[in-house]
Amino acid sequence: MQVRLHKYLASTGLASRRKCEEYIKEGLIKVNGKVVKEMGIKIDPDNDKVEVLPKAKEEKFAYYAFHKPVGYVCSVTGPEEPKITELIKVLPEKVFPIGRLDKMTSGLLILTNDGRFAYTLTSPLFEKEKEYLVKVREKITPAALTELSRTFFIKWRETMPAQVEKAGPHLLRIILKEGRNRQIRRMCDNAKLHIERLKRVRIGNIELRDLPVKGFRQLTNKEMAEQRLNSLRHS
Repeated sequence: MQVRLHKYLASTGLASRRKCEEYIKEGLIKVNGKVVKEMGIKIDPDNDKVEVLPKAKEEKFAYYAFHKPVGYVCSVTGPEEPKITELIKVLPEKVFPIGRLDKMTSGLLILTNDGRFAYTLTSPLFEKEKEYLVKVREKITPAALTELSRTFFIKWRETMPAQVEKAGPHLLRIILKEGRNRQIRRMCDNAKLHIERLKRVRIGNIELRDLPVKGFRQLTNKEMAEQRLNSLRHS
């Protein structure tokens, strides 16, 4: 499905839509290897390669792992409250959440102001694994596991197969390679399972580990190096 370029850039956490429009006008955005400056251009996020060029002045980029608590929304605009911006404003840099967790989901979020880095984490082209722990009310049966592993359609597009394993009588470990809208909640609905707790514990090689709720940590050099290596492999 095609979306407007500035809207897609804003969804990655690069900046506000207005600021992303400025980046396009300044010639700082490439689509499939070509600089684009036209407003209103549309792209296919699943197939088009979007690059953010460095600005003329050097910028200080920041990269954090953050343990999002239940009850906060990830969007930085809109009427719904409370927003995680209230929790992350204590950081010295202005950063944005990359990707989203719904209000009732906790766990790992990446915070950064580096649009190119954000793209490597959010674009389906990179197929970053996202790992979740899911506690359900019902006991997990073989039939439920079979149903959870089935693909289905969200907005007329089939989901990629998920890795699903039973980690306890009421606990699931689910690994996705895409971040479709409320995908795990839809999977559990299909399997007639009621979610009691949903937490993301890993994105690619970046793990939540023992980070406390509402806690931050800077990404390690090893985590950053692997992300950049993956980016080079797809360039």
